[in-house]
Amino acid sequence: MSYLRALPLFAFMLVLVNLFAFAAPAAFEGVWFAVPLVSGATWKMTGGHVLLAISVVLLYVELLKATRSGSISILDHVLSTLVFVIFLLEFLLVAPMGNAVVFLIMLMTAADVVGGFTVTISTARRDFGGSPFEE
Repeated sequence: MSYLRALPLFAFMLVLVNLFAFAAPAAFEGVWFAVPLVSGATWKMTGGHVLLAISVVLLYVELLKATRSGSISILDHVLSTLVFVIFLLEFLLVAPMGNAVVFLIMLMTAADVVGGFTVTISTARRDFGGSPFEE
């Protein structure tokens, strides 16, 4: 059961984005709801905007997960890197995935990978009393 904690949350986002792209491509652009604002403007949320909002929350949770230590966190980093590579390949090679929403979510997965490794290295340096390169 502890291995489920190593599963990156962006893997679920990858599945969700693929469902949008192939099962309901109009959902990316279609307006899900509109809210009139006091200024007179109307705030419209499309399916792509909703996916981006979910991804921002997932990025926050993933960065919190990066503060853990142990072998599970290493597996999490490796799987996060794999999810990023899949997002990158799909963005470049699969026509329905070539849009701004997928690109921005892919950037969030890259931030997850880089941030995760950075936090882990910083935590390890603190736990072990400094860098081996310091004198």
